Amino acid sequence: MIGIPGDLGKDLCDAHLPMSRRDVLKVGGSGMLGLTLGSMLELKANQSTAGGPGWGKAKSVIMIYLQGGPSHLDLWDPKPDSPDNVRSIFKPIKTKIPGVNFTELMPKLAKINDKFTMMRAVSYTPKGLFNHTAAIYQMMTGYTTDKVSPSGQLEPPSPKDFPNFGSNLIKFKPPTEPMLPFVMLPRPLQESGVVGKGGAAGFLGKAYDPYTLYPPGSDMDMEKMAKIRVDDLEMRPDMFGVRLNRRARLRNAINEAMPVIDKAVEHYNLNEHYDRALSLVASGRAREAFNLSEENEKIRDSYGRNTFGQSCLLARRLVEAGTRVVEVIWPKVANSDNHSWDVHKGLPKRMKDQSAPMLDAGLSGLLSDLDRRGLLDETLVVCVGEFGRSPQMGVSTSGNNNSADGRDHWPYCYTGVIAGAGIKRGYVHGESDKTGSAPIDKPIHPRELLATIYHNFGINPESIVYNHLNQPRELVKAQAVTELFA
Repeated sequence: MIGIPGDLGKDLCDAHLPMSRRDVLKVGGSGMLGLTLGSMLELKANQSTAGGPGWGKAKSVIMIYLQGGPSHLDLWDPKPDSPDNVRSIFKPIKTKIPGVNFTELMPKLAKINDKFTMMRAVSYTPKGLFNHTAAIYQMMTGYTTDKVSPSGQLEPPSPKDFPNFGSNLIKFKPPTEPMLPFVMLPRPLQESGVVGKGGAAGFLGKAYDPYTLYPPGSDMDMEKMAKIRVDDLEMRPDMFGVRLNRRARLRNAINEAMPVIDKAVEHYNLNEHYDRALSLVASGRAREAFNLSEENEKIRDSYGRNTFGQSCLLARRLVEAGTRVVEVIWPKVANSDNHSWDVHKGLPKRMKDQSAPMLDAGLSGLLSDLDRRGLLDETLVVCVGEFGRSPQMGVSTSGNNNSADGRDHWPYCYTGVIAGAGIKRGYVHGESDKTGSAPIDKPIHPRELLATIYHNFGINPESIVYNHLNQPRELVKAQAVTELFA
């Protein structure tokens, strides 16, 4: 038997297009077709393994994650002709696109929906995914977890978890600027006491974890973004750039004199990580990006003077400075009241007075600002929750108690927004049935949404990563929805 040196897919010329598991299986059966390994690899090099609309257009992504599951019927997909216990109490309003209506809760987004695509049929069949944490884990990693307790809660985060999509992105597409590659704000993913599940690099290792910016204060504190502290990005007052770089040269001199130590740690890329950290601190780009006070007051107002709005503004500043991935997590625990999307009761007041106005201002401000600055051409923006809400009000679908004016969890059909980086403008993809209960055209599974993100960055969704047991795993087992792209 002939052994081929090197790790599978890790020594290809096109590092951004490693072999997928499917490619390996094809090689195994190629002998029956009269193909040698050499000719198989030649075919691999000559064929187009990826590409098409949207391929490689994105330079950065902002995920606006509506933790808790917003009601699609009460925001984006009103059904005014449906029965009384289904249709929203909020009136439908016209949007910039003829024939497409939102509810009265979205007046600002209704004026700019010619800038984005509505995905009207995000859908999956739940298998233990009626609880927030399990659904969040699927949305953020593309995988489901086997360990769900009877209460619906998952185990805490583990180093064996699948990586958050942002961690995969920065592994395959490292930043080109001395800037934080992946930032998560203003709070972690959370359902009850399960904090951070699906929000870290998992088996990729902590080097690919996000930089977490969680300002102090409760979730009801609307001024949290004014309390940002980035001490670990600050240079000490007595530490000038010259002294810092002099220390770096001293380190290099010591390393040259200690080849044995260098040899022992060569697999840990210490020089690379040290130099990256040094460049980040010395450049000051991150500190400047976090300084919201430098922003025009009118612009700040347009996003909304609250934690969510100012988080969206900071997301724009971060991608402008060179950050690859920003995840804005709706600033409430998934299963909580007041300002959250988990509206099992009191939906009319909570959505009208709390969550909807913040979403309308924050998301419209972000999309308009990115477009005005020319950043929307290369920045992908995704706004979605882990599921929608039940079409019938007051009915239990997940074992929760619901009042007559509340809606329960509903993963079978809901709405998401996607924009920028080649995505069609003023387009509605998919359609829900007359009660918003199920897709009748072009459903999109959360895995397909992640595959679309990878594709947009020029990464084959079937690319292989290796888990903690050195087993090959696809980034996601799905194909990109290229119809979303112009």
